[in-house]
Amino acid sequence: MGKVNFVEIRSFWHIFRSFDRMWSFLILSLQAMVIVAWNGGTPGDIFDAGVFKQVLSIFITAAVMKMGQAILDIVLSWKARRSMSLAVKLRYILKLLSGAAWVVILPVTYAYTSDNPTGLNRTIKSWFGDGRNQPSLYILAVVVYLSPNMLAATLFIFPVLRRFLEKSNLKVVALIMWWSQPRLFVGRGMHEGAFSLFKYTMFWVILLATKLVVSFYVEIRPLVQPTKDIMKVPITTFQWHEFFPHAKNNIGVVIALWAPIILVYFMDTQIWYAIFSTLVGGIYGACRRLGEIRTLGMLRSRFESLPKAFNDHLIPNDSKRRGFRSAFSSKPYKKPEDGKEEDKIAARFAQIWNLIITSFRQEDLIDNREKDLLLVPYCKDREMDMIQWPPFLLASKIPIALDMAADSGGKDRDLKKRMNSDPYFTYAIKECYASFKNVIYAVVVGPRERDVIQKIFKVVDDLVAADTLIKDLHMSNLPTLSKKFIELLVILQKNNKEDLGQVIILFQDMLEVVTRDNRKHEGITPLDQQEQEQLFTKAVEFEFPVKASDAWKEKIKRLHLLLTVKESAMDVPTNLDARRRISFFANSLFMDMPKAPKVRNMLPFSVLTPYYKEDVLFSSQALEEENEDGVSILFYLQKIYPDEWKNFLERVDCKNEEELRETEQTEDELRLWASYRGQTLTRTVRGMMYYRQALVLQSCLDMAPENDLMEGFRAADILSEESHLLTQSKAVADMKFTYVVSCQSYGIQKRSGDPRAQDILRLMTTYPSLRVAYIDEVEETSKEGEASKDRSKKIEKVYYSALVKAAVTKPDDPGQKLDQDIYRIKLPGNAMLGEGKPENQNHAIIFTRGEGLQTIDMNQEHYMEETLKMRNLLQEFTKKHDGVRYPTILGVREHIFTGSVSSLAWFMSNQETSFVTIGQRVLANPLRVRFHYGHPDIFDRLFHLTRGGVSKASKIINLSEDIFAGFNSTLREGNVTHHEYMQVGKGRDVGLNQISLFEAKIAYGNGEQTLSRDIYRLGHRFDFFRMLSCYYTTIGFYFSTMITVWTVYVFLYGRLYLVLSGLDEGLATGRRFIHNDPLQVALASQSFVQLGFLMALPMMMEIGLERGFRTALSDFVLMQLQLASVFFTFSLGTKTHYYGKTLLHGGAEYRATGRGFVVFHAKFAENYRLYSRSHFVKGIELMILLIVFEIFGQSYRGAIAYIFITFSMWFMVVTWLFAPFLFNPSGFEWQKIVDDWTDWNKWISNRGGIGVSPDKSWESWWEKEHEPLKYSGKRGTVLEIVLAVRFFIYQYGLVYHLNITKHTKSVLVYCLSWVVIFFILLVMKAVSVGRRKFSAEFQLVFRLLKGLIFIVFISTIVILIVIPHMTIQDIFVCILAFMPTGWGLLLVAQALKPAIMSVGLWGSIRALARGYEIIMGLLLFTPIAFLAWFPFVSEFQTRMLFNQAFSRGLQISRILGGHKKDRAARSKDDR
Repeated sequence: MGKVNFVEIRSFWHIFRSFDRMWSFLILSLQAMVIVAWNGGTPGDIFDAGVFKQVLSIFITAAVMKMGQAILDIVLSWKARRSMSLAVKLRYILKLLSGAAWVVILPVTYAYTSDNPTGLNRTIKSWFGDGRNQPSLYILAVVVYLSPNMLAATLFIFPVLRRFLEKSNLKVVALIMWWSQPRLFVGRGMHEGAFSLFKYTMFWVILLATKLVVSFYVEIRPLVQPTKDIMKVPITTFQWHEFFPHAKNNIGVVIALWAPIILVYFMDTQIWYAIFSTLVGGIYGACRRLGEIRTLGMLRSRFESLPKAFNDHLIPNDSKRRGFRSAFSSKPYKKPEDGKEEDKIAARFAQIWNLIITSFRQEDLIDNREKDLLLVPYCKDREMDMIQWPPFLLASKIPIALDMAADSGGKDRDLKKRMNSDPYFTYAIKECYASFKNVIYAVVVGPRERDVIQKIFKVVDDLVAADTLIKDLHMSNLPTLSKKFIELLVILQKNNKEDLGQVIILFQDMLEVVTRDNRKHEGITPLDQQEQEQLFTKAVEFEFPVKASDAWKEKIKRLHLLLTVKESAMDVPTNLDARRRISFFANSLFMDMPKAPKVRNMLPFSVLTPYYKEDVLFSSQALEEENEDGVSILFYLQKIYPDEWKNFLERVDCKNEEELRETEQTEDELRLWASYRGQTLTRTVRGMMYYRQALVLQSCLDMAPENDLMEGFRAADILSEESHLLTQSKAVADMKFTYVVSCQSYGIQKRSGDPRAQDILRLMTTYPSLRVAYIDEVEETSKEGEASKDRSKKIEKVYYSALVKAAVTKPDDPGQKLDQDIYRIKLPGNAMLGEGKPENQNHAIIFTRGEGLQTIDMNQEHYMEETLKMRNLLQEFTKKHDGVRYPTILGVREHIFTGSVSSLAWFMSNQETSFVTIGQRVLANPLRVRFHYGHPDIFDRLFHLTRGGVSKASKIINLSEDIFAGFNSTLREGNVTHHEYMQVGKGRDVGLNQISLFEAKIAYGNGEQTLSRDIYRLGHRFDFFRMLSCYYTTIGFYFSTMITVWTVYVFLYGRLYLVLSGLDEGLATGRRFIHNDPLQVALASQSFVQLGFLMALPMMMEIGLERGFRTALSDFVLMQLQLASVFFTFSLGTKTHYYGKTLLHGGAEYRATGRGFVVFHAKFAENYRLYSRSHFVKGIELMILLIVFEIFGQSYRGAIAYIFITFSMWFMVVTWLFAPFLFNPSGFEWQKIVDDWTDWNKWISNRGGIGVSPDKSWESWWEKEHEPLKYSGKRGTVLEIVLAVRFFIYQYGLVYHLNITKHTKSVLVYCLSWVVIFFILLVMKAVSVGRRKFSAEFQLVFRLLKGLIFIVFISTIVILIVIPHMTIQDIFVCILAFMPTGWGLLLVAQALKPAIMSVGLWGSIRALARGYEIIMGLLLFTPIAFLAWFPFVSEFQTRMLFNQAFSRGLQISRILGGHKKDRAARSKDDR
C-alpha cells in the first residue's frame, strides 16, 4: 500500500484487513471442525467421502472472504481515490472482479458436482444440470483458485526466489508483483535465514496444532449434540412479547450458546502463545546461561573462574597471529598460560573489580566494612607466589583454622577434611602464613633476629612440606600467637613512632610463645635466658615506623581483616540491589558475547536522552515538604532504603539528618542521595556518564605499561592529573563517546529563572563532557523590516536548534558558571508539531556522533559494571545474525528498579521485567519479530539517519513513537536483535493512577497502530507464520484482551435473552446444555486472562530462571495475597476501554504520568474522573446483568451452579468498582473520606464554561469526555447508537416480569413503559423549569408544586400496590429496567449532540446526566464510607500497599502528625 493510497480510517475492520490471512485460517479451520463434529465427531471422519466433500466447502468461504477483503480495500481507500494512480485503481477493480468471479464459480461447481443438494445448491444444480460424474470439476476450480497460494508457499520455502522476484525487472515478474503487492521500496527483503525460518515455523505449527486439537475436543465437539437437541425442541411459550414466535430451530438459543465459545476460539490462541512462549523463552534463557549465578553462594563457588572469564570477554587480545603462514595454518591458536599471563589477568581484573566495588560504595549500596571485604588486592604480591582473593571469600576461615588447630591434639584429619572441601580455606591459610612472614621480615632488620626467625620459618616450611605440622608442633597456644600478631598489626596500621616500645614487647612475647610454648620439634628449641634477653631489645633492630606505601597499607589492612573477621561474610554484600548487580555481572561473564576490541578500535557511539520538564534534582524544600499524612519524600526514602541511608551517613561522616543540614556541602550531598533514588535526570546522567569513566579506565588498561599494572598501582595512581596517560585516555574516551541530553525547554527555563535550568547547568559543570541540546525561541527583526528601515520594524519568532556545554572555568574561579554555545542551527519554524518527545529527539540527533546511538529515557539509569561491556555489545553490529543481515537495532534487557516502592510497583515491576526479558527474548529468537519497545535499545545511527530517524513524529497516529522505529527498521531490511548480557535500570509508575495513565497511553498507541500503514505492510509482507508472531505480540494482545471482556458481555447478554424471554426455562428438558463443559472451558479461558495468569506465566518462568523456582512460587503466592489478581483484572478494563475507544472515536493523547513517589491520597473526585467511563459504568452494567440473571433464573437453577459460573464475573464487577479505592493510600481513613465527599460534592455542583478545567467542574469534565464523538464521523455515531440500544433490552424484557403484567404479553405493555419513562422525564423537566423560573419570586407556588408532585407519586404507588397487586420486587425491577434505559438515552443524545442542541434539550440532557453521576457516586461511596468506620481496614490497606518498614513509619508519622495538629489547635484556641 503506497503512502498516498493509505487512509487511516477509524474502524475495527483494519484488524481483518491487515491480518486477513490469519482470520481466514481461523475461520476456515472453525468451519472444517464444525463440519467434522456435526457429521461424526472424530477427525477420522474426514476420510469419509461425504464429509470430505462438505469440508471442501471451506474454499467457498475463503472466496467470499477474499471478495470481502477486496471490497474492504476499496471502502477504506475511497477517500484517497483522487490521489491514486490509474494502475492502483485498476488493481483494486480487478481484485474485486476476480473475487466476485470466484464467489460465483466455486459455489456453482460445488453444487454441480453435489450428490444430494439442498437449498441453494439444488437451485444451482437445476440451472446447470447433473455433474455427479464429473467430481473433479470443483477440485480443478479449487486448484486454480489456490494457485497464487501455492506460489506464495514456494516463495516461503525458497526465500532466494522471492529475493530474485523483488529485484527483477522482467515484465512478467513485474506483472506478478504488481498484482500481489505495490512496487515500493519498503517491505522488501524481509526474508529470514533457513534455520530461523524453520524455528519459528515449527513454533507456530506445533502451537496451532495444539490449539485446534483442544478447541475441537473441548469446545466444539461437545456443543454439537446439545445444539441438535435444542434445534429439535419446539418452544411455544414465551415470557415476553415474541416478535418471531414461529421461528424454527430456536436460532436465538443457538446463537446465545455458541457466541461465547466462538469468541474464546478466536481469543485462546493468545493463551497458547503465552504458554508456548514461556516454555521456549525459559529454554532459550537456560541455554544462554541465565541464572547460573543468582545467589552469593553461587558467586563464591564460581569466583575462582571469574578472572579468566573476565579476561576472555572484557580484555582485548593483544597477541594475534600474523603473516602468510598463520593465515593457512590449521592449528588453533593457544594463549600462553604461564604465570606471567595469570599475573596480568589478575592485575587487570583487580582494577575493574575494585572500580565496581568503589562505585557500589559511592552509590551507598555497601558500607566501608563491606567495601574492604569485597576489594581485591590491585596486584599479586611479588613476595607471595599465590592469588589473593577478596576477603569476603576468606573471612572467618583463619579464626576457625586456629581453633581447629589448637584443639587438634596432634591429629589433623578434621583440618585436612575442611581444607579439601573448601578451597578458600586453603587459600586463607596459605596467604596468612605468607603475609605473616612478609610482615615479620619487613619490620625486623637486625641480623641475629632475622637469623633466628629464618630458622624458625625453615622448620615450619619443612614440616608443611612433609605434611606433619600438626603432629610435630604444639598448636594449643597458636591463638595466643595470633592475638599478639593482631596487636602488632593494629600498631603497624597506626605507624606512630611512639609505639616502638610496644612493638619490641610484642616481638619478645611472640618469640617466647614460639620457642617455649609451641616446642615439640627438635628444630625449635628454647633459647637460654641470656640469648632471649639480647634479642628484640634495640630500636635499630626494627624498621619502625615502616615506610608505608599504598601496597603496604593494603597488605596490613587485608591481613588484619583475615585474622579478625570471625563472623561469616556469607551475607556480604547485605544490600539486595548490590547482590543482584554483582551476581548478574558475574553471570554475564560466562554468557556468549563478542570479544572486546581496544577502546581505540571500538565503534564510536552516542547516548541521547529526551527531557521535558521532569525533576532534575530534588530541592531541599521538596524533600522536607510533608503531605497530608505528614510524610515527606526524605522520610519516605529513609524508610524504603534504610540500609542505604545508614551507609550514606557513614560516607559523609554524619550521625543524623541535623548534622547534614549544618553545611552546604553535606546538604547538597543529601539532595543528590535523594535524587539518585527518584526518577530524576540527575540519576540518569550519572548512570550514562559511567560510560566515559569506564572507557577512560579501559583505555588506560589498553595503553598502560605492564610494569605499572604489575606493580599494583591503582587507576587513580596511574591516572593522576599530571599524567600524560590520563590526558590520552580521556581524549580516546571523548572520541568514542558522546552524551547529549535534549532539554526541549531549557532556553525558556533559563529566561524564566526556573530552578531546573540551574540544576541542568550544575550537571554540565559536574560532567564537563555532557552536552545539552534545546530548541531556542528568540524574537528577531525580519529581513523585510530591516530593508524598509521603518521605525515599526516587523518582529518575528525565530527558532534555533542549539547545543551547549558548561563554560570552562578554573576550580578556584569565583565567577558565575555559565553555559556556552557549541552549535546553533536555524530552523524553518517551530519543530514541535507532534507529540513533543519525537521532535525533541529528532532535532538533537544531528549533534550525536559515531555509528551507534543509544536512546535513553529520563526514567533510566546505568551501572558501572554494565558500562564495561559496551565495547562487546557494539561489536554485535559487525556480525551477521543467522547469516542474513547485520543488526540495525540492538535490544538490551532492563531491570525495573521501582519494585520496592509498593505492592503495585512490585506487580508492575514483575510484569514489565518479564516483558523486557523473556518476552523480548522470544520475539527476537525464534520468532524474529522484535521491534523497538522503548529505550535503551542501540540503533545503527547511520542506517536510521538515512531512513527517517529513530522516532516518527506524526501527531496522534505515532503516539507510541518507539515501536514505529522498529517497524521502520524491519520494513527497510533491518534486523532487530536482543542481548541479555547487559542490562540498564529503568523506573516505572508506582501508583494505580499513574499505572492506569501509562496503560491508557499504551492502549491508545496500539489503537493507533491498528490503523497505521506500518501494521498493514507488516501484516501483508511477512510470511504467514511471522505475520502470526507480529499480530499476537502487538495489536493482537490488546484485541484478545478486548475479546476477553466481550466474552463476559456476550455470555451475560445471551443469558439475559434466554432468561427474560422464557427460553431458558422452556428448555428444561435440555437443561444439560446450560452447564456443559464447553461453557465452563470458555469461562475458564476468560478467567485465565482476566485474573492475570497470562502475565503471570512468563513472569514466574523468568523469576524461576534467574532467582530459582522456589522463589518464583513464593513470589506468586505473595502476589496473590497482596491482591495481584485485583490489579490485573482492573488493568484488563483499562486496556479494553482505551483500545476500543481509540478505534471507534479516536481521542488518543499523550498522558503525563508524573512518575513521582506515590505516598499521597488521591481524592474520590479524581478517581471518579479517571475511571468513571472505563470501569465504573461497565462494572455497574455487569452488576445489573448478574442481578437480573440471579432474580429471574433462580426458580429452576441452584445457587451453587450460579456461583460457579459467575464467580469470575462478580470478581470483575467488584474489582472494577472498588480497586481504585483499595489501592489508594489512606483510602479508608474517616477524615479523608469526609474531605473527599465535600470535594466531590463541590466538583459535581460547579458549573462549567470557557476556561473552567475538568478537575474543577463536572460539566467541563462531562463535555470533554464525549468530545471525541465529534470527530468519529457518521460511522462512529451510528455504531455508538447501535451499542447504546443494548440498554433498552432490560426495559423490554423486565416489564413483562412485573407482577402487574404477568397476565398479558401484549406489545402495548412495552409501549406503556415508554410512556411512563417520558412522563418521569417530563416531571423532572417541569421541576427544573419551575426551579429556574419560580423559585426566586414565587417560592410558595414552587413548593406547592413539588408537594403536589410528591403526593401524586405516592398515591400512584399506593394505587398500583392495592389494585393490580404490585410488589416491592416490582419496584426494584422497575428501577433495574428504567435506569439502563435512561443511560441509553443519554448515550444516544451525546452521539446526536448537534441535533439535540438545535431543539434546545441539551440542558435537560446535562441535568439528567448529572443525576446519574450523583447516583453512581453514592453507589461507590457508601461501601467505602462504611468500611472507613473500622480502623483495622485502613491499617490492613497500608500494610498491603507498602513494605513493612514504611508501613510502620507511616503509622508513627500519623500519630506524630495527630499530636502536631492537636498542639496547633490548642495554641490557636489559647490565642
